[in-house]
Amino acid sequence: MKYLVLLIGDGELKPWSEHTAEEQAAVMERFGAFDAACAERDGVEILAGEALAGPTHATTVRTRGGTVQLTEGPYAEVIEGMGGFYLLEAPDLDVLLDLLRILPPYDMQVTPAVDPS
Repeated sequence: MKYLVLLIGDGELKPWSEHTAEEQAAVMERFGAFDAACAERDGVEILAGEALAGPTHATTVRTRGGTVQLTEGPYAEVIEGMGGFYLLEAPDLDVLLDLLRILPPYDMQVTPAVDPS
């Protein structure tokens, strides 16, 4: 099953810009450990994952009555703090939740993708 994992806010981490170079390296090591653990786990594959630019770079696109409206900024306040995402294939939610403990302590939202079959 595919899952989208949204990394929201900094959780227990201080903002990235306040980290020293050593602290940033330590956080990045945890992402590397997560990637390695996913690669080692049967049935788990990272399909995509990226860090995202801040909310000032977001554009919201809405279509109302056939008219497309663009608004600068994120769609909702909760997404203002979204720092990145992973799209993963995993046998089930329990396996994924076990692996997510390896990542830095972000707040996360996990949503399964709809199976088109």
